[in-house]
Amino acid sequence: MGYFLRRLSFYMVALLVAATINFIIPRAMPGDPVTMMFANATVQVTPERIAAMKELLGFVDGNYFVQYLHYMKNILSWELGTSIQFFPLSVNTLLGSAFGWSLFLAGSAVILSFSIGSVLGIFAAWKRGSKFDTFVTPGMLIIQAMPQVVIAMMAMFIFAIGLKWFPTGYAYTAGTMPDWTSWAFIKDVLYHAVLPLFCATVIQIGGFLVNMRNNMINLLNEDYITMAKGKG
Repeated sequence: MGYFLRRLSFYMVALLVAATINFIIPRAMPGDPVTMMFANATVQVTPERIAAMKELLGFVDGNYFVQYLHYMKNILSWELGTSIQFFPLSVNTLLGSAFGWSLFLAGSAVILSFSIGSVLGIFAAWKRGSKFDTFVTPGMLIIQAMPQVVIAMMAMFIFAIGLKWFPTGYAYTAGTMPDWTSWAFIKDVLYHAVLPLFCATVIQIGGFLVNMRNNMINLLNEDYITMAKGKG
């Protein structure tokens, strides 16, 4: 129980520090998000509208303490306010719309990387010291050590931009109406998911491969395995 409370306290302090830094940085920068929103406006924006927008987004001039209290209250109540980039949509709406896609990609990547990595780890342990073990194991560890964004950019440049095998963005073809009862729409979604799913999977295989390989090597060195081999 004491360990649980210590870990919970640590994460609560980390959350408080991260939220505080996130509060300070935009206010320490020159200008403010509202001014940036109207910087390229094609129509004249009145000071009254700017003031109303600042109040809506929580940027009350000169009263940072009140802003901070309001900001922390919204975080703890999961009221993340209005998106500046996609105004007037709320941040909660944007996160909710992306949650399903993120869960689909992350969950599928974990399942695939675990399955592939486990199978490769079993073969690497069974053929310990072979060419397969010599090249595949360090190769997957090198890929795992590479920054994810580098792998994603390389995959996009080669397969999407160069070979034009896959699209460069979106979860499905732009302008398509989502219809999960339509096999054509499902195939379109799976087609768009191939490249990001490949990138998310390949960077995780190395960890599962090494864990399975080590476990298999330890298992193969157990006395009952030696006895079983001795018995034929």
